[in-house]
Amino acid sequence: MRKAARRNIAARTTKPEGFGGHTVAVLVPCYNEQLAIGKVVLDFRTQLPGAAVFVFDNNSTDDSVAKARAAGAEVFRELRQGKGHVVRRMFTDIEADIYVLVDGDATYDAPSVRVMIKRLLDERLDMVVGARMGGEAAAYRAGHRTGNWLLTSFVTQVFGPTFTDMLSGYRVLSRRFVKSFPVLSGGFEIETELTVHALELSLPAVEVPTPYYARIEGSASKLNTWSDGFRILFTVLKLYRTERPLPFFGAIGIALAAISVGLAIPIIATYFETGLVPRLPTAVLSMGLMMLAFLSATCGLILDTVTRGRREMKLFAYLAQRAPGEERRLR
Repeated sequence: MRKAARRNIAARTTKPEGFGGHTVAVLVPCYNEQLAIGKVVLDFRTQLPGAAVFVFDNNSTDDSVAKARAAGAEVFRELRQGKGHVVRRMFTDIEADIYVLVDGDATYDAPSVRVMIKRLLDERLDMVVGARMGGEAAAYRAGHRTGNWLLTSFVTQVFGPTFTDMLSGYRVLSRRFVKSFPVLSGGFEIETELTVHALELSLPAVEVPTPYYARIEGSASKLNTWSDGFRILFTVLKLYRTERPLPFFGAIGIALAAISVGLAIPIIATYFETGLVPRLPTAVLSMGLMMLAFLSATCGLILDTVTRGRREMKLFAYLAQRAPGEERRLR
């Protein structure tokens, strides 16, 4: 049943002019955006005439669904609450060559989409991120800007050079990126996962500066600076543990070994002086910590091998899909 549904959705995905016959799907997650969703759909239909615009509603309690349909979008529902669940459903059900992922709050610049798609095709990229350049203070609040900078800096230290705006909700993605991407998160951490997936497999990706606008008056952001920030940070730490197990567990092992040695030095010194071990519990604790240190390092080595195997599987899934751009002319 699901395969038949995917075939029907793929058949309705069309080929806008100017993109070499590639099918383009615009994917819009939506939750209570009745004031903005109609504008988003109309703007992208104007910029990509003929492209299919899919709005995936996430249990909206307002008129978002009706507004999206009235503007010409095809609307589907995802009952599991959270943007990550919505994106997982989108990537599973929609078949296209190029995917445009954009939020439904009308804060992103629709005219930039043609530049982003052209860049993806011309340079045979897998992801083009719309880096937000907001001139209005209300568009990009200081708390969100600072949090984005901190998280981006942390990811850079963990995974290497990254993007300046890794939390942008405006991206153009190739088919091989989408179909090799295992969506694990359920909420706003999805942007972090998209970024780490590109870094982990060393996929070709760039940023394109795009204007960023304030929300339409009367609409409210679903983001919470602190709670969502901590969730994203926790996601980064989980991804670091999963994708870099050797340095993660190695660091824990080194810390435990250092504590163990620190506890053992006075005991050893006393033993050489008196021939006695007066603090037996401390000696046992020191020995236990050293054993845990070796165990942690061993776990890191084993999991590093497992992670390499998982990375190879994702790379095989990535290579199984056609590349954007030139491959159409090579057939």
